[in-house]
This record gives sequence, structure tokens and C-alpha cells, in this order.
Amino acid sequence: MAGMRTPGTDLATRIVQHDYVPPAGFAAPQPGVYKASTVIFPNVAAMRARDWRDRSGYTYGLHGTPTTFTLEERLCTLEGGLQCVLAPSGLAAIANVALALLKPGDELLLPDNVYGPSKDLAHDELARLGISHGLYDPLEPADLAARITPATRLVWLEAPGSVSMEFPDLRELVRICRARAVRTALDNTWGAGLAFAPFDLLGDGSLGVDICVHALTKYPSGGGDVLMGSVITRDAALHTQIRRTHMRLGLGVAGNDAEAVLRGLPSLGLRYRAHDAAARSLALWLQQQPAVAQVLHPALAGSPGHTHWQALCGAGPGGQGLAAGLFSVLIDARHSAQQVDAFCDGLRLFKLGYSWGGPMSLVVPYHIASMRSRCVAHLKQGTLVRFSIGLEAVQDLQQDLQQAMERAFPAA
Repeated sequence: MAGMRTPGTDLATRIVQHDYVPPAGFAAPQPGVYKASTVIFPNVAAMRARDWRDRSGYTYGLHGTPTTFTLEERLCTLEGGLQCVLAPSGLAAIANVALALLKPGDELLLPDNVYGPSKDLAHDELARLGISHGLYDPLEPADLAARITPATRLVWLEAPGSVSMEFPDLRELVRICRARAVRTALDNTWGAGLAFAPFDLLGDGSLGVDICVHALTKYPSGGGDVLMGSVITRDAALHTQIRRTHMRLGLGVAGNDAEAVLRGLPSLGLRYRAHDAAARSLALWLQQQPAVAQVLHPALAGSPGHTHWQALCGAGPGGQGLAAGLFSVLIDARHSAQQVDAFCDGLRLFKLGYSWGGPMSLVVPYHIASMRSRCVAHLKQGTLVRFSIGLEAVQDLQQDLQQAMERAFPAA
């Protein structure tokens, strides 16, 4: 009977070594949350037989629990992959890929509009390991083709590019790399596994990236309260290579963080579409504002790479396609950087903060010239401001933008 004391056994021991096992058959909408460092084996033979690389069993909390295995499988379904590892952040996932695949003497190629910390990783950490890197123009596939050398082992892709939102001809970039037997890794955080299929770019399974990295911090979590990343593949040998480095680096995620992402996944599609619709509405409104020189949103005609977005993402019902709730604007150069800062400070609903994909709308001003290695002719002169559109009412966000513009740019 529960609570009975076993003679000769101390209470502390009985509490620690309690042998009660709850009955099987419990089912609920959300999977259980398992948290562990130590994993208990039934006997020595089982301990010796299990391998941390074999996901048919458990060896140590760092190598997986039922909760993290469940999340990995659902992410594979989302992205169209077969294998997944989880990392403590999107940047940790990017670093995992680089350290797994590159060695001294190898070269990495990055788009010039790549996520800033990824560029810093290559410039500092990878360079110290004897790994070189180069930057290519993501809107000019011929530039990538010209920069691939016998030392090139990995090409990083982003669709769209960070901050300035150019959408590349992803299919052609992948074709170029395949023709030269160079692996490709895509940061698919913007697409979220919904806007397009990274492992099936043509819809017939003949063309896709080798590796898909996702900052689960953004849309899969959806709450602005979790840091996590994933690395997804379709090739078992490639996955093993990445997983071995993952283990040696000691990368892992907490059970409660995995739970938070699992809770967010069922509503991902609904939230993504809501963010998308609100962002397009506000981006179109901003196009009409005198202070705005250019709106950078892949789904809007005239935005850099729009035709590539349309070809890859716009094949849905009505040709509308999907896009993230993220876009940038260039405030006309006649307005000073101080005025732009005042505009951002004057927003009441939009909050100043990095990241995106959460329920709250965010704004960040950027000095785009300092983030690029070359002059970008397709961007107009001015100060760039990036907006992440949350789940507030569109009319309230528009009114907030209008009042801040009227104060900061009164003569616009």
C-alpha cells in the first residue's frame, strides 16, 4: 500500500528509491516532459549495448529524452527532413554545422547579406582554426559560381537575406553548388518550414539543400521566451557527422524549453499566416508614406528578389504564397539618423528589441552600409528600419506608425 514503511529502511532512502510506477495508457494533447541528466539502465548488459548515436534507446540526458526525440521528429515533418539535432540557439546550430563539416584549409562561402553573427563566426572563430571564408552576391548566381574554388566545402544560403530582405534565386544557387559537389546549408528561419520546402525546391524531390538550420527561437516557439535551434538533414551519413560534433561540443536543450516549442508547433501555421497578412498590410501602407523611400518585403512587387520569391513561394492558392511577418523600410535620406531614432523611440506599441516571430511587434534601426562588404545598388539611400509584426490589431499598429511619423518627420 502507498505510504507504508518498509521495516529496516530509512525514510530518506524510500523516498529517493521509491518503486511506484504510474499505470500505462495516459494520453493528452501535449507530450510528457522528461528532464534528466542521468538515465537509468536495467542492467550492465543494457548499459554496454546502448549507443548514444542510436535513437532506439537512451544513454544520457544530453543525448536525448522522449521529449526531445518527439520534438526532433515533429521538426523533421515540418521541414521535410529525416534527421534532426537540437541546439541551444540558432547561432549554436550554425556553429555546429560549420565545426562538423569544415577543417583547416577549407573555405566557406557566405551571402553578403548573411545573418551578422554568422559572418562574425567565420571572420573570428573559424579563421582561427585555419578555415577561410568569402562573400558572394546572393542576387547574382554567376558571382557565386565564380567564387567557388577547389577549397570550397560549404555554401551558406539565406532566403531572404538578413535585415535587407533580398530573396535569392535559391534553386539556381543550389544547382550551382550541386554541379560542383559543394554542400549547401540554408537558414530557413524566415520560411519556418511553411513558405517553401527546403529539401524539395522543385516539388519533385530532385533538388534541395543538404542542411536546413532553423532558429526555433522565432516562429516555432512563438512566445519570445525560448532560445533554441535545429539542424535537419536527409542524409544519414551527414547527420552522423553533425551529431558527433554536436555531442563533442556538449550541446543540448532543456526539457521545459523543448516543451515550449512543442506547445507552439500546433498553432505555427495559423500564427505564421496572421503575421504574414498583418505585415503585408502595413508594408503596403508604408509604401505610400512620404518619409519612406523603399519597402523591402519579398512578397511585394519591386522588392529585391520578388520574382524569385514568387517562383518559389507563390504557387499556393491564388498565387499569394506565404511570407514571414518581417520587413524593412528605408527612410528617405533627407531625414537624419537622429530623426529615424526619434521615430523608433516615438512608437508606443512597437517595442525596441532584437529577434522576431513573437506576439509583440518590434522595431530596430540599422546602419546597413556597415553590414555589407560592397555597395548595394538595389537599395535606395536612407536609414534602414526593420519591423517584426506581432499579433496586435493591424489598425492599432498602423495608427502607432502614423503618430510616430508625424512627430519625427513633420515636413515629409
